[in-house]
Amino acid sequence: MYYKIFHISVLLILNAALLSGQVKVRLLTGMDPESVIFSVIAGEYEIISPSGITAVVKKGEPAVISGFDGKLIVKTRNSPGFYSDSVSFSGMTGNDSFSLRTSAQDPLRQIYSGDLKCMPDLGTLLLINTCDIETYIAGVVQAEGGSGKNPEYFRTQAVIARTYMYRYFDKHMSDGYNLCDNTHCQAFKGIAGDSVINNAAIDTRGLVILGPDSTLIISAFHSNCGGETSPSEDVWLNGQSYLKKVRDTHCMSSRNARWRKSLIIGDWIGYLGKAGLPAAPDNLSLLNFSQLTRMNEYRVDTFSIPLRQIRTDLDLRSTWFSVKIEGDSVILNGRGYGHGVGLCQEGAMKMAEKGFDFRQIINYYYTGVIVSDVKNAVVK
Repeated sequence: MYYKIFHISVLLILNAALLSGQVKVRLLTGMDPESVIFSVIAGEYEIISPSGITAVVKKGEPAVISGFDGKLIVKTRNSPGFYSDSVSFSGMTGNDSFSLRTSAQDPLRQIYSGDLKCMPDLGTLLLINTCDIETYIAGVVQAEGGSGKNPEYFRTQAVIARTYMYRYFDKHMSDGYNLCDNTHCQAFKGIAGDSVINNAAIDTRGLVILGPDSTLIISAFHSNCGGETSPSEDVWLNGQSYLKKVRDTHCMSSRNARWRKSLIIGDWIGYLGKAGLPAAPDNLSLLNFSQLTRMNEYRVDTFSIPLRQIRTDLDLRSTWFSVKIEGDSVILNGRGYGHGVGLCQEGAMKMAEKGFDFRQIINYYYTGVIVSDVKNAVVK
């Protein structure tokens, strides 16, 4: 019964998203701002409070929102300040945008479109931006992939970002929004300033990646696979039929294809000892380790340690590395950057430069999938 109710609620959420074309995103997640400066970049905004207090802020005008004693204090240039339990900034022209800064001295100013709702939340401000879905997708693509790339690569990233958004549209439903703006969901730093990226989102409007059962896939990606992606079961608890090992020749000349780290041999032995190695072998060459294809564990005789753990503990770029004793040093020669599952960004960039389109790129890295309109997705 619970599953049926949950299934219906997810369908309703997705249908509402498709009808409205909007997404609610929490902004400045993790920064825990006590106050923000809201400034109108284009159009004008009406400030609305539950108690009926209203005000209008126009282009170039700021409003300061601060938390105080479980409420908000809202101050504008041309009206007296007021207290409120929450406050909404509603665009009035249909082409409205605003910026947020955490202080007057903060040079970083993120620009957003759409509306903003503010509420106090455990000593910080909860800031929720309601914006057009494709504007959000373009912002994610720019935040995740930068600018200046081939349009087919941006189309690829747009489809990936949209797939993630719809798959996890209810991720923060109980908190009053859909997704947050950091890597817990997808990085989002406001509207994209690159027309190529904005066009990529429009060109692929509504397109997502579906698995063999027509459900939205886990659209995982990483910076560089080093020549071979990793099956999802080697990285996460569950395997997915579409996240398999893929030999990738496209990324090998890219900047993140290879890396190197040097350690003092005593530090390496000490680290392994803390991880459970009984004692260093008399012949230190036994510490050497060759990884010609992706493996899961580093082994010395009967001792083993997950490569994922070593990567985390030593802050390495990937789990794909070999170990070589050279004098008093241990050299880690590595390949790739990231978890290695799904699409390799630098490989996808090269494929786009070689003339592959976004559908071909997606089907290269995700096994047995189709690119289709989200309306054809099955919710389980």
